Amino acid sequence: MVSRANRSPSMDASGAGSDGSSCYYSHLGIHRNASASDIRAAYRRLALKWHPDRWAKEPAAAGEAKRRFQRIQEAYSVLSDKGKRAMYDAGLYDPLDDDDQDFADFMLEMLAMMDGVKPEKPDTLEDLQRMLAEMMDGDSGSCGAGAHSSGRRGPLDSSRRSRGGPTRR
Repeated sequence: MVSRANRSPSMDASGAGSDGSSCYYSHLGIHRNASASDIRAAYRRLALKWHPDRWAKEPAAAGEAKRRFQRIQEAYSVLSDKGKRAMYDAGLYDPLDDDDQDFADFMLEMLAMMDGVKPEKPDTLEDLQRMLAEMMDGDSGSCGAGAHSSGRRGPLDSSRRSRGGPTRR
């Protein structure tokens, strides 16, 4: 069991407040890049430590143990599911919304597609500098050359549009 000094209701061992204000990763005491096995191991360790049945003999601590156990379970349920975890990491997961499964499936498909797209070769600094120079000179055919008489668009173009005449209110 844990000593009474470690049972502060306001803070657990990972630094998570008991009001649920911190992230799921801190509830499990893991880093954001944790693997599935790291998540599972952290969950098992903390679930055994904070299971309410273990604290039944100490009624004063049983309520806090139950709250921590519920937070640990919620964190594990999100972080162990690839779709929910992707949504959580993107800041899109809402634990109160039950209709997230379709969106989670969509996110998984998008992540799989993004992982499958690999560039043939990475651009070097010289390649990027050459492309920038081509864009600035207006030599690139795909950068809108011919759209304006000079092929360039600059401050004069936008200032001409804004100097039309008096505006009506």
